[in-house]
Amino acid sequence: MPLDPQRVAECRAWLDRAQADLEAAGILISAPRARPDIALFHCQQAVEKAWKAFLFWHDLPVRRTHDLRELGEAVTRQDGSLESVARKAEMLTPFVWVYRYPGELEEPPQGEAEEALQLAREVYGSVRSRLPREAHS
Repeated sequence: MPLDPQRVAECRAWLDRAQADLEAAGILISAPRARPDIALFHCQQAVEKAWKAFLFWHDLPVRRTHDLRELGEAVTRQDGSLESVARKAEMLTPFVWVYRYPGELEEPPQGEAEEALQLAREVYGSVRSRLPREAHS
């Protein structure tokens, strides 16, 4: 049975945006004037969009939320093999707002952003491997 082209296109769009966030985080981490604070934001965003691609593909509700725990639990209900990576990824949730504005928080260490990027790439790869090739960005 052929896949619905509109469904494929929307899933690809989610994955493409997740990939763009991964690329942005990598650039920000390796830039001459590295910005681990902004890279962490993009890592959170990459995971959020990858989870939403997975949920969308499986006809599950895609709520407007940044809560990676909530999204990860929804993904895990559909595919229990994602539980481990979903639990690890929950720790990225605060980076959607932490470090986004000037304040009392110090700049995060470079290593923290590098680990977050590795985790975000793991989530993206896990999602991509569970979707049909046609849906890949």
